[in-house]
Amino acid sequence: MGLTPTLIVLGIAAVVAVVANIMTRRPHVPGAPRRVPYLGIQFLAILGVVLMLGHLVTLLTGKPFAGRSGF
Repeated sequence: MGLTPTLIVLGIAAVVAVVANIMTRRPHVPGAPRRVPYLGIQFLAILGVVLMLGHLVTLLTGKPFAGRSGF
């Protein structure tokens, strides 16, 4: 994946995370179940942001992003 698709996916994931955060903070109506698990959506969106940031580091430096063990 190139730089442009990485930035697009990063932007979409960031927007989804912000919207899910806003929806999670809305006041709860007593007696009405929450139909959409916004906290789970927020978690997956933040995971996408972290993965895309790691991929962006790889693209910008030209060196694969390795952990502490060097794998």
